[in-house]
Amino acid sequence: MTCDRLVCANCAGPVSEGRCEVCRAHRARMHQENPFSVLGSLSPAALAALLLTLIAVALLARQATA
Repeated sequence: MTCDRLVCANCAGPVSEGRCEVCRAHRARMHQENPFSVLGSLSPAALAALLLTLIAVALLARQATA
């Protein structure tokens, strides 16, 4: 989960902007807990393309060594 679409209950602003102490604390905690936040922000199509690319590279490496 990313904090891009979260709304703070304290200041009613987007958490990603960090307008108040609550926003900044929550944003910092989310970024600490989720080291793979970049993968969470990718679309399903981008994740599928990444997976297919990795499979293609693995198959090419297998053929090159055989």
